[in-house]
Amino acid sequence: MKFDKSKLPSRYTSVGPDKAPHRSYYYAMNLKKADIAKPFVGVVSTWNEAAPCNIALMRQAQSAKKGVFDNFGTPREFCTITVTDGIAMGHEGMKSSLVSREIIADSTELTVRGHCYDALVGLAGCDKSLPGLMMAMCRLNIPSVFMYGGSILPGKYKGKDVTVVDVFEAVGKHSNKQISDKELEILEKNACPSAGACGGQFTANTMACVSEAIGLALPYSSGTPAPYLERDKYAYQSGIAVMKLLKKNIRPRDIVTLKSLHNAATVVAASGGSTNAALHLPAIANECGIKFDLFDVMKVFKKTPYLADLKPGGKYVAKDMFEIGGVPVLLKTLLDGGFLYGDCLTVTGKTLKENLKYVKFNKNQDVIRPYNKPLSKTSGVVGLKGNLAPEGAIVKVAGMKKLKFVGKARCFNSEEEAFKAVQKKQYKQGDVIVIRYEGPRGGPGMREMLSTTAAIYGQGMGEKVALITDGRFSGGTRGFCVGHVGPEAFNGGPIAFLKDGDKITIDANKGTIDFNLSKKEILKRRKQWKNIKPNFTSGTLWKYALSVGSSKNGAVTHPGAYKEKSCYADI
Repeated sequence: MKFDKSKLPSRYTSVGPDKAPHRSYYYAMNLKKADIAKPFVGVVSTWNEAAPCNIALMRQAQSAKKGVFDNFGTPREFCTITVTDGIAMGHEGMKSSLVSREIIADSTELTVRGHCYDALVGLAGCDKSLPGLMMAMCRLNIPSVFMYGGSILPGKYKGKDVTVVDVFEAVGKHSNKQISDKELEILEKNACPSAGACGGQFTANTMACVSEAIGLALPYSSGTPAPYLERDKYAYQSGIAVMKLLKKNIRPRDIVTLKSLHNAATVVAASGGSTNAALHLPAIANECGIKFDLFDVMKVFKKTPYLADLKPGGKYVAKDMFEIGGVPVLLKTLLDGGFLYGDCLTVTGKTLKENLKYVKFNKNQDVIRPYNKPLSKTSGVVGLKGNLAPEGAIVKVAGMKKLKFVGKARCFNSEEEAFKAVQKKQYKQGDVIVIRYEGPRGGPGMREMLSTTAAIYGQGMGEKVALITDGRFSGGTRGFCVGHVGPEAFNGGPIAFLKDGDKITIDANKGTIDFNLSKKEILKRRKQWKNIKPNFTSGTLWKYALSVGSSKNGAVTHPGAYKEKSCYADI
């Protein structure tokens, strides 16, 4: 393949006599004249030693680089940050999690812009790094291929597969004296036996499924567990694929369309995926200038069957799904049932339908049900709206038996307050635990509440109480837990006016969430309400709180492609 660099961004750093100083830097890194004459391809990973999710990414990046190099490109590797939720969970560190999505997108954008790279391969391992890199790809709009770093292998405890969520729930059991110190220690030592992201259909695996469904990742690339060397084959193929996209000038915004966003939301719903996808899909859409907010996501969820029996609501983990054929098997049955748009372009250069042409649904398994024999006729994730959440809210009902809850509010103004009360069992059956001022601005950072919800479940109260918040829930959360309540309390949303004892009705069948106050009483409380003072008055979290928008639109921090005057890819 030959490339005309006069039309590529890298011409600004490598072509012409005036670029001699720039080229001298490349010679300093042992590049040859022929290498500098080729397109420059950024290979970005979120590698770090913070957690097992990211530890295998650098190895895979080397294979991606080789795929680029063997196909007439010059790879330039760089890393960006990631914040791993399993480590950040349950303390102030979780305020950094959602913010990291924006930093990942922003830092990737700046690296590519600053060095004028022509294409991008992105490898991500943990929850926010997946959408963060996909957002950057759509923002820059240079030919790009995304690749997930792979899931962790399941742990074993008492003969059963376990994940880190079992450890979080064991903390609740421990506080309830159901398990001993020794049992907790044995579980924590065995739950996470390898490199890779959390093994259930939590946020990382949900967004990995999204990457294939939306068309930004190669088929099958998201399924193989992180420790398996087979992943390196997909990384190499991703390097090849990005060079083909560059030759054909196929860009992310050619791939990420309203139809492909619909496909992505469908896969989230069918797999009982993380509620966080309802934040990330609107954020990816924003980078493309496409309106696809929480309510649009909810419409897709409402008409999608729940097919994949995955943890936390089901029985299986990501490795099980991989072993029966991976994401393409789920996509195939959804396509056969008419739930997907088959004409969407993907990074293979072919359509989704063409990619699935030779995929056969595996009937000798029960990890994924066929579209006409679902676990339930509607999705494992449900959108809600009502006088308590005029801008919407979301609840994961996968595996739940009870879809309506009526109870009295028990209000807390931070996760710490709520967690202490749960540890001391200062709540009762029938309560609706309210955690507010944890939204994008109020937190800031819209923390996940896995420590609190897992402790409740561990105490055996998982479906005997409900929990609502303007913050988020982990993809590992189960039980009647409603997140993304909007507007958030800090912005004067109705959740701010709740008082202990107020009656709350949550109905996942009808898609409603209301409290029994008259408009007059709500107005009265609004006038009496006094906002809390900002928690942070300097630093990154302060900057984030000043710019972040509502969870309904993905908690984004800039206007997106709607306001774009020029696109980086066209410089």
